[in-house]
Amino acid sequence: MWCITLSFIDTVKDAGIVGAGGAGFPTHVKLNAKAECFIVNAAECEPLIETDKYLCRTFADQIVEAVMVTAAHIGASHKVIALKGKYKEEIASLKAAISRANADIEIFEMPTFYPAGDEQTMVQMVTGRSVPERGLPLDVGAVVDNVGTMLNLYEALHGAPVTEKYLSVVGEVKEPIMLKVPIGTPVTECIAAAQPTIRDYAIILGGPMMGKIPADDKAIAEAVVTKTTGNIIVLPKDHYLFQRASLPLDTIKRQARAACIQCKMCTDLCPRYMIGHQIRPNLVMRNIWREDQITDNQEYLATFGDAMNCCDCGVCEMFACPMGLSPRKVNSYIKGQLRAKGIQVPRNMEPVAREAIDNRRVPTHRLIARLGLAEFDGLHAHECIELKPETVYVPFRQHIGKPAVPAKAVGDRVTKGEVLGAAAEGLSANIHASMNGVIVAIDENGARISGKEV
Repeated sequence: MWCITLSFIDTVKDAGIVGAGGAGFPTHVKLNAKAECFIVNAAECEPLIETDKYLCRTFADQIVEAVMVTAAHIGASHKVIALKGKYKEEIASLKAAISRANADIEIFEMPTFYPAGDEQTMVQMVTGRSVPERGLPLDVGAVVDNVGTMLNLYEALHGAPVTEKYLSVVGEVKEPIMLKVPIGTPVTECIAAAQPTIRDYAIILGGPMMGKIPADDKAIAEAVVTKTTGNIIVLPKDHYLFQRASLPLDTIKRQARAACIQCKMCTDLCPRYMIGHQIRPNLVMRNIWREDQITDNQEYLATFGDAMNCCDCGVCEMFACPMGLSPRKVNSYIKGQLRAKGIQVPRNMEPVAREAIDNRRVPTHRLIARLGLAEFDGLHAHECIELKPETVYVPFRQHIGKPAVPAKAVGDRVTKGEVLGAAAEGLSANIHASMNGVIVAIDENGARISGKEV
């Protein structure tokens, strides 16, 4: 068990732990709180990703230990690991670890739907409480952390900072694989290890719904694994998902004016609408064509204010809309406009889930078919390969908040786990060397370490 002399929060901060599921919120800030319920998110929100399942199967004992220590720190009497009920092997591994530790942790089995891993959807399902609009689970007495974050926390409690990442590579590859790589490993090396079956490909970093798409081959070549990289999807450049992602806003606005039939499906299937938030994408789509004609801020708020409650999950445009329109992109644009205009959108602090919530969840298998990914469904990673690149580039911004401040100089020799960038004042996180080597380049954006120079 934990024997480090530092305080819990100092240990987490020093290790540079951030949300491993994709958001990258500094964990020492999130856990500097008290809550009655601690939920570990192992639901693998998006289709095709293999990482959380692998961690649950492989590191169940470590995860359970981290859950117990973390729950004790925040004072949580209710401890939950939430994952999809179809993950039979993972559930069995976790239950065995819970039994060995004699821990009072509940396994909460979720239906298979998207976005099961959205923390506000998960909190509502586990606790029955809806998080306030643009609020946090803490507002209803809960804290949520990803299962990968728990593994990093376990390592921190035993003296190791965040220097490595587990991730899956899926799609147009020989077979899906798991990788264990140093932070800063080139994404192209990860793809090469999976043996891509096509030469001219594009990629998604993350899941098909909310993942990041590098703009071109140069961006792919420059992309590296960060603390939040959990998956790489390799697909042909002409795949539907890339075609949708490349639509300019002007085209999206014209499409909305010409083709939106006000069927209201985008609203009816919106996960945030279903937990009781005020969000009606259909009304935003009805009015986006005249957005530049609305000069009064009060009218702008009344017309478009709902967009601030969008969580960017993509259900509206990738599944719900029968016309193939893009409410998510419109909402995202409007959110930026509301901020630019300084318009404050009121919040409902006591939302109540709508009665139809259990009947309006998007089945994952149908979503996969809609996304044009059915040929990859049901394929799973069976082995984990450890990569040891000769060179890594470690970014100083891998988290929400300010980038870390460089703490080394060109020519410095560093060892794995040594601080490369110190957390800035305010919301930030430490960044550590992910391999032994010599710093061959460093600036405010990151550091390049060469192992060949040692």
